[in-house]
Amino acid sequence: MSAAPVNTVDIAPLMPTYAPNDVTFVRGEGSWLYDTDGKEYLDFLSGLAVTSLGHSHPAVTAAVCEAASTLLHTSNLFRTVPGPRVAAKLDELLGGGGKVFFTNSGAESNECALKLARKWAGHGRHVVVSAFGSFHGRTLATLHATGQPEKHEAFQPLPEGFRHVAWSDVDALESALDPTVAAVLLEPVQGEGGVHPATAEYFAAVRRICDERNLLFMVDEVQTGLGRTGAWFAHQALGVRPDVVTMAKALGNGVPIGACWARADVADSFRPGDHGTTYGGQPFAASAALAVLETMQAEDVPARARRAGSRLAEGLEALDGVVAVRGMGLLLGAELAAGLDSRVVAAAALVAGLIVNPVTPTALRLAPSLLVTDDEIDRALAILAGVLAAAAEPNVSGRDQ
Repeated sequence: MSAAPVNTVDIAPLMPTYAPNDVTFVRGEGSWLYDTDGKEYLDFLSGLAVTSLGHSHPAVTAAVCEAASTLLHTSNLFRTVPGPRVAAKLDELLGGGGKVFFTNSGAESNECALKLARKWAGHGRHVVVSAFGSFHGRTLATLHATGQPEKHEAFQPLPEGFRHVAWSDVDALESALDPTVAAVLLEPVQGEGGVHPATAEYFAAVRRICDERNLLFMVDEVQTGLGRTGAWFAHQALGVRPDVVTMAKALGNGVPIGACWARADVADSFRPGDHGTTYGGQPFAASAALAVLETMQAEDVPARARRAGSRLAEGLEALDGVVAVRGMGLLLGAELAAGLDSRVVAAAALVAGLIVNPVTPTALRLAPSLLVTDDEIDRALAILAGVLAAAAEPNVSGRDQ
């Protein structure tokens, strides 16, 4: 009698940095994912706002297939073709006058920004001020830039040079500034912090303060950039022009690539040898990014995000069990009614075939593909309505008491 087959997924020697999940996905197409049993799931998380064109988009698939059979990697000691084209497109979308450094992730994009701020400001001006509730990455430096002290303690001592202030509080920001500060680093929408958008007034005040004190205003667009919020970059909808912008996630639609853009005079603070990366901007990843950007422009994804985001937000606001909806475009947070646990609701939604994220204990994050259809939005809302109704029902023992 032959032995039962071994499930290598269950016994894989992976470090326990993520909570275990019984669902294993094997295929994706558009807004849909399929598990090992063939069950379909409507993906309203997009791999944490990454697959903004949906899974297995044909243009991205064709680009990476061609790149894989043509040229994967040479290192940045030599020039290749797609990277400069991607840099030019990003600079154009950001208004021009800047330069780009390619990375492999959002955390690396923010690391680049942090180093650039120190090099630009010079010795003695090394402090970066960020906001409580923010998230900027999990390297030691970006972890300390992240305004979530509960994440810091296990890794103390963290690198020095970081200061945190209350979110959207101009007075708190001004009181934290002294001659050691080089830059202010903020998200236009605090994604991991619970989907909290900045106001145009707040960002305008930060821009004014940075100009008055000769500080860099650095904007983390890792989650918000490239159409998700209804503008190419969320800071554009807030009416400011930053000195440094970081991005990743949607840029490769699942292929790891990020970028740090800075206005040219700031970028030129770096000299050869100051910073680098083995894989950043390699032709394979850059080919994917070029296909993503060209498709996004052809589809006018900011307009699609505005329209679809309005439909989704209105539908969420109408659901029993949702007391508030916040966010921009297709990056939305649904605050749940008292007594509802977002983790329980998200787990039940997964069983029902809908992927959402319990971004805080009381709120769900929704970030579907920017190409999501009206029918898919309506189906997601119907699933979530059923899940919320079931979660709100008292249990049998409670009714009998």
